[in-house]
Amino acid sequence: MAQQTTQVALGTKAHNFALLDTVSDKLFSLQDVASTKATVIAFICNHCPYVQHILPGLIQLAENYQAKGVKFVAINANDATLAPQDGPQQMKELANELKLPFPYLYDQTQQVARTYGAECTPEFFVYDGNLSLTYHGQFDDARPGKDTPVTGKDLSAALDALLANQPVQAHQVPAIGCGIKWRVN
Repeated sequence: MAQQTTQVALGTKAHNFALLDTVSDKLFSLQDVASTKATVIAFICNHCPYVQHILPGLIQLAENYQAKGVKFVAINANDATLAPQDGPQQMKELANELKLPFPYLYDQTQQVARTYGAECTPEFFVYDGNLSLTYHGQFDDARPGKDTPVTGKDLSAALDALLANQPVQAHQVPAIGCGIKWRVN
């Protein structure tokens, strides 16, 4: 069942983290992935059909904008006991297979996702050079089973505005996707 996100207040500062990159086995912090132009933090996972649907477009968009100084990082916060295909080894395999052009971090404790207010996959947070939230929402209108092409138009519009030193559109469409698989205690 699809889940829609609730809005996080624009202007909120990015929270620091130290998460394992499943490909390099190195810890990455916010400072390691931050850009003075724009930083995209994408909550994704391996198994979600919404993520699978947009992932090729996200890879292309990331490559295009990284050339302009934007940095990207993807975080998977799903509990691997509930979604075994989202474990660190499976993340590494997917990242290598698709040649992800950004770190793919594992939020094993789920604390980072909770701190950011992430609720589903895929969900995008865009921060300006001061690490203030300027965009929180969807990649675009494409969904599995719909004929809408994957364009990344919503994320691109936010990044284009930041790169042009213009305000990001205040109306932002919430992300829709698979709910994060929260650990049951």
